[in-house]
Amino acid sequence: MAAVEGANQLVHVVTLLGAAIIAVPLFKRLGLGSVLGYLAAGLIIGPFGLRLFTEPQSIIHVAELGVVMFLFLIGLEMKPSHLWGLRKQIFGLGLLQVLLSGSLVMLAGKICLGFSWQMAFIIASGFVLNSTAIVMQILSERNDMGTPRGQKIISILLFEDLLIVPLLAIVAFLSPVTDNAAHEPLWQKFAVGTGSLTILIVSGIWLLNPLFKALAWTKLREMMTAAALLVVLGSALLMEHAGLSSAMGAFVAGVLLSNSSFRHQLEADIEPFRGLLLGLFFLGVGMSLDLDLVFAHFWFILFGVIALMMVNGLGVFLAALLTRSGFAEALDRAFVMALGGEFAFVIFAAAAGQRVITPQQQANGIAIIVLSMVFSPLFILLHKKYLEPRFRKPDEEREADHIDEVRPIIMVGFGRFGQIINEVLTMTNHKVTIIDRDEEIITGMRKLGIKAYYGNAERPEILHHAGIESAKMLIVTSGNKAKATHIVTMARKMNPNLRILSRAYDLFHVFELYERGADRQVRETFDSALRTARYALEDLGDIDNERIEEITRVYYEENRHRVRLMAMVHDPSYKRKFQNKEMIKVALEHDQQTMAKIQQILQRED
Repeated sequence: MAAVEGANQLVHVVTLLGAAIIAVPLFKRLGLGSVLGYLAAGLIIGPFGLRLFTEPQSIIHVAELGVVMFLFLIGLEMKPSHLWGLRKQIFGLGLLQVLLSGSLVMLAGKICLGFSWQMAFIIASGFVLNSTAIVMQILSERNDMGTPRGQKIISILLFEDLLIVPLLAIVAFLSPVTDNAAHEPLWQKFAVGTGSLTILIVSGIWLLNPLFKALAWTKLREMMTAAALLVVLGSALLMEHAGLSSAMGAFVAGVLLSNSSFRHQLEADIEPFRGLLLGLFFLGVGMSLDLDLVFAHFWFILFGVIALMMVNGLGVFLAALLTRSGFAEALDRAFVMALGGEFAFVIFAAAAGQRVITPQQQANGIAIIVLSMVFSPLFILLHKKYLEPRFRKPDEEREADHIDEVRPIIMVGFGRFGQIINEVLTMTNHKVTIIDRDEEIITGMRKLGIKAYYGNAERPEILHHAGIESAKMLIVTSGNKAKATHIVTMARKMNPNLRILSRAYDLFHVFELYERGADRQVRETFDSALRTARYALEDLGDIDNERIEEITRVYYEENRHRVRLMAMVHDPSYKRKFQNKEMIKVALEHDQQTMAKIQQILQRED
């Protein structure tokens, strides 16, 4: 029996993955976006499609962890000083938008749809607290996370998360049920929430970095991943237990770790879980759309979706204009934030449980909210295609293009080899970003004001978070042949215009790095050996210093030319380079030519 149940679970997992893999690339190819692809896939396999799943709410509940992880990653990008700088946007712009949009949606619900004031308030709450998952995904796909307009939207979403407890308290107040003894008083909820937030902040300041420092010492990658998940899920659980948003808890934890040297490694560890769970969340939302209900009240629900999205968008638009945003930016924000959010599932359930609304009103309201989430990517696509080009100035450039104009130098490894390179670059006014897996080195460098991060550069996520796509130069100083070659290969694919300098173990490694895209390959013993040979000639005393200098220069240049010639005759079928007879022939012939040039220098009469 247990085996059958386990097989059924495996079928469900395979079905979810298969639906996503088929639908999402198809919708992306059609230009409709990944979010709509997930929603459509969920609708097809859900209880109102092929009926492969019957309980979408259970999937949504688990998949909400994707939203939590998304907020954690956003927090990692926001240092406390930066977050403090956004306080006016969070509390000023956020409050203004919530009040404007909430009031307008309430009026529309009462006048246009005939809702009671209680139902109008509930539906307005579901709309003004936008879907964090969908909005964040849209910003991510547009590369707007770091732009000023993207930061404003993120600030508003953060303020909306803070409203969860007050709104639930208002729902309890609206309840006609007279027995409210079981409900905690508002001051007690506030105290619990404030206390939990304080515990999280204190733990983040004093405990998180020592924890990751201790785990980094073990050199066990799975322990770092487990610790990252523990921090994200633990902070989310603490905030949820306190009655606050679990996503808010993860965001705060991310902010507390934003200055940590482990930031890039944490991002790399969490990103795969975030992507999968967020996709699962969108699938669950698509499954939860009750098509039977929609068709039974088709015109009412359709009119409600369009009317409330337009009114909500109008509130967003007016709030943007009142805070001095441009017309084009205000219009864009209105389309992005016109939809309802996943918090509606919670507030509708609470309102129905406390008899503020009827089960029928709950069903209609949820259908309207879910359809707004489904329609949102379509409306954004129409805006981008038809409206945005009309209002965009001809000479307008993307805000993101002006961010980080000075492209960084990234150095992988900070041992004896890398330290010398860094000193020379620093003394010549160049700034270097360092990636290394030695926690003690990273801590020491950060104390000296050097930008350094803990992480495994063999993982593309680490290079991505370090800014490889916009970097000017990559310097690989690792003494591990396989590791250096792998990093060079990945970096060249991620940034074809990148200048790559890499340390090489020996001549054959030079050859391999050359094939993989390294612009310069420096043999770790070649220059020191050549200098030793020069010292030997000087100490022998039978050749003058000027000729010794010329001999070493010619040998260096000819040796580099020898590597290029060997590369031209390389046969990849040979497992060991010295078995390639053609390569050996080329090397011997070139060595004879080099020897002839050196003899000419010795025999030359000055």
